Amino acid sequence: MSVYFEDIELQDCPYCGGTGCLEEEGGWCLYVQCLDCCSHTAEFAFHSEAERAEAARQAAHIWNMGKVIHSRPDD
Repeated sequence: MSVYFEDIELQDCPYCGGTGCLEEEGGWCLYVQCLDCCSHTAEFAFHSEAERAEAARQAAHIWNMGKVIHSRPDD
């Protein structure tokens, strides 16, 4: 990942308090996922480096607002 991702701050997971990690999927989208419980944001697609940077900011913003998908085994 590019250096500009180091400037993105992620709060703790809204469900378990675990560490959030910015992830890239297949070179076309970014999302944030909890390393402990696997809660995650929606995927934010990109087609260029500028869009990639914006997708990273959007994923982080949504994560920090607590708008994440959380599934438990019984859901």
